[in-house]
Amino acid sequence: SAWVQSHAGLVKAVGTVLDLAAGSGRHARFFKDLGCQVTALDRDTASLQDLEVEIVAADLEDGSPWPLGARTFDGIVVTNYLHRPLFPHLAGALAPGGVLIYETFGVGNERFGRPSNPDFLLRPGELLEFAAAHGLQVLAYACGEVAEPKRAVKQRMVAQRLASM
Repeated sequence: SAWVQSHAGLVKAVGTVLDLAAGSGRHARFFKDLGCQVTALDRDTASLQDLEVEIVAADLEDGSPWPLGARTFDGIVVTNYLHRPLFPHLAGALAPGGVLIYETFGVGNERFGRPSNPDFLLRPGELLEFAAAHGLQVLAYACGEVAEPKRAVKQRMVAQRLASM
């Protein structure tokens, strides 16, 4: 993701990074190549097995407890995934000074195909509301239609847990 790449430098050098809903591991690979210690979490970890990172298999939507306990990370990356009950866990898993890089689909994306279910589409400003509710400082935010890698409506945010918290 160009959004992730353009904000990756905000994550502490050689820090710890959580790639949440890692999918094929493209962001886990990217941060590993930057020298970070990466944890890749996904329900299906088959395509992550070749990575030399910590792999956590967990279904984040089945009502099970947060699989990472009280662990914190210098960076958390979430792309193309939305499960609102995880918002408090994401905020809690950010170390002081840690950076959350989030990018997923927003309302209006149904014009371009999937996802089209409102449960998987952010309302305008919803990531900003999440940041405000959890004491995160917003460093960057964008919401609207994008052309690449395919036409979609995306909401993107980079937010930081203040070091003093």
